[in-house]
Amino acid sequence: MAGARSTQGGTPFPDRSSDRPARKGPGSGPGSGPAGASGTSEAPERPARPKVPKPSEQPARPARPKQPKAPKPPKAAKPAKPPKAPKPAKAPKPAKASAPSGRPKPAGAGGGPAGPGPRMRRLAGRLRGRGRLLAFGSAAALLAGGACWVLYGSSWFRVEEVTAAGTRVLTAEQVLAAAAVPVGAPLASVDTGEIERRVRARLPRVDSVEVERSWPRGIGLEVTERKPVLLIKKDANFVEVDASGVRFDTVAKAPAGVPLLALDASRSPSGRRFDEERLLREAVGVAGDLPAPVAKDTVQVKVASYDSVVLELTGGRKVVWGSGEQGAAKGRALNALLKAAPKAGHFDVSVPTAPAVSGS
Repeated sequence: MAGARSTQGGTPFPDRSSDRPARKGPGSGPGSGPAGASGTSEAPERPARPKVPKPSEQPARPARPKQPKAPKPPKAAKPAKPPKAPKPAKAPKPAKASAPSGRPKPAGAGGGPAGPGPRMRRLAGRLRGRGRLLAFGSAAALLAGGACWVLYGSSWFRVEEVTAAGTRVLTAEQVLAAAAVPVGAPLASVDTGEIERRVRARLPRVDSVEVERSWPRGIGLEVTERKPVLLIKKDANFVEVDASGVRFDTVAKAPAGVPLLALDASRSPSGRRFDEERLLREAVGVAGDLPAPVAKDTVQVKVASYDSVVLELTGGRKVVWGSGEQGAAKGRALNALLKAAPKAGHFDVSVPTAPAVSGS
């Protein structure tokens, strides 16, 4: 059907069948067909195919409206984790000594032989330190042994001379005999303390003694003798008493300048409370408190009771001393009175703040 048009989907398509050449049938061609025909016959036309439009030519479908999404709820903030404690630093592991390979590496940069490891270096340092200690210890032992031999084994430091000094009544020979220093013994081995004890035990007159080594071959003794401050009459002899109340010696002749004790407590009402030994200590204390000029002129110390002490001076003078208390103040007051009234015959210093003098 020439010039026919078809529509599909409302879109007209042109009929292009007329553009195509007509197919010949089985009886077409020259000499085909029935006799008497014009020589050609037209075949029947086929209907045209509807043309499918391209996807780009198809009408676009309307887009569906997108529904807005609901907002997501905010996430709860996670609690902050506490900071982790720092891990203690691990001690570096000592480097392992690499196993020696079959071939030695060539010397040079990067190829030289590996040095000793830290462990070997520490071991070498310890060995060197021990070697020094052993050397020092050996040297010290040798020095100590040599010093001991010089001091104790050799003949260089031996006791050959002993001296004594400081004697007044005693003689040096008496002190040396009491000391009994071992002559010829090593000077370093002499026991000086034992020598001091021997001298004081054998000579009561000695108050103290100092023993010193006098290198290289001597021993020196310095003696301090006791000084008598009071004499006690005993038969025809006299017992010497020092300022500490020690009766250290008995002599046949009274030393000059030492007063004699006259003890008579039989009439004292306090005789039961204060025996003779206590009264002796009071008299010794009074004699020790006397100034040197007064002590030389004192002939006798009379003790009748604890608070009744009387001194007899040269020239028949008398001093009422009282008790043994405030002895230093009484001694100063008496010394001042003797200078102020040298011809007086009676002095009273029992109250040192108010001394009295009479009989001038």
